[in-house]
Amino acid sequence: MNDTLNNSHGTDDGTVATMAVPVLMFAVGVIGNTIAIVALSRSKQEQKSSAFYSLVCGLAVTDLLGTCLASPITIATYLNAKVLEDRHLCEFHAFLLLFFGVLGLSITCAMSAERYLAMCHPYTYQRWGVDRCFARQFLFLIYIANVVFCCLPMMGMANSIPQSSHTWCFIDWRTQQPLPATYSFLYGSVSFLLILITIVLNFTVCGTLIIMRRTTIQKSVTRGSARERWKAISSGAEVQMMIVLMVISVVVLSFSAPLVVRVFVNQITLQDNFQADLTAIRAASVNAILDPWIYILLRRTLFWKIRVLCKRVCHSRQGAVSASPQRSYVYPENVCDTNKYTHVLEAMCSSTISAQIPVMVTYATKAKPTPTHLP
Repeated sequence: MNDTLNNSHGTDDGTVATMAVPVLMFAVGVIGNTIAIVALSRSKQEQKSSAFYSLVCGLAVTDLLGTCLASPITIATYLNAKVLEDRHLCEFHAFLLLFFGVLGLSITCAMSAERYLAMCHPYTYQRWGVDRCFARQFLFLIYIANVVFCCLPMMGMANSIPQSSHTWCFIDWRTQQPLPATYSFLYGSVSFLLILITIVLNFTVCGTLIIMRRTTIQKSVTRGSARERWKAISSGAEVQMMIVLMVISVVVLSFSAPLVVRVFVNQITLQDNFQADLTAIRAASVNAILDPWIYILLRRTLFWKIRVLCKRVCHSRQGAVSASPQRSYVYPENVCDTNKYTHVLEAMCSSTISAQIPVMVTYATKAKPTPTHLP
């Protein structure tokens, strides 16, 4: 298999065939992240002011930057197999793969932590002042920390070498030298920890949303409780969060874990399996392709289609029971005024809880002269 790949560099047909995958990944990554950035720039002002929006922008820019820097070097190796023989270029390419791999995991983990604080600890979220400025400062710290961490191989802590396919460079993860072996285990451990924290936080938020939804259904809603009003109206936001967070967990586990596994396997067994390594690095690169579609397009298209479908089902059921004297267990007196909270619901689907509660209190005040207070 290795000979076949090396021989393919000598023929034009073989070169075109082997270049197809990296060229396609490069094109899809650039197009997807560009669309995501454009979509984010056209979002509403209340969305732009949120911390989650800033983290999404940071992830989209990071994915686009990583694709534009790393992919051209890989494509060039298919045109000239000796490109990575230059030691400095090989170290730079290894740095890019290390840096953007762990950076994407770090930003994803930060987004999960932001959602965890917003949904599970809203008062702590508000007390800490988690806003757009806070998110940008945290992104800067993430960048600095990962630059220092991924520059350690250039400082002599590990060796960057071309891999068996000669199309990409990475750290020497099959070495018995103490210092390089330590860095390999350290990089794998940090990546594994970020994946684990992301999954735990996402499922914790999903569990919290399920509990909130069940509580809303089982308990009757009183007029004087702004929090209960929010729970009743925000069912669409709950469903949206659950869909996005579950997809994030699946993508992070499926496409980032293989490279982490290969780091540990290569360092422990010291056996060369270049096909498995190549598959793992390509899978990690898929994150930069899928991220913009998950965080932007999935939230704006699929969720709203599901919401429209659910509304149609609900309307058909209401038509079937229109003769019943029971109108609504949530707002019996306002069941016909369906547009009353439409603007609030749309804003809540993309903003944080700490920003949603004051909005609901304002609308509740306008709807009824009696002031409402949080319990």
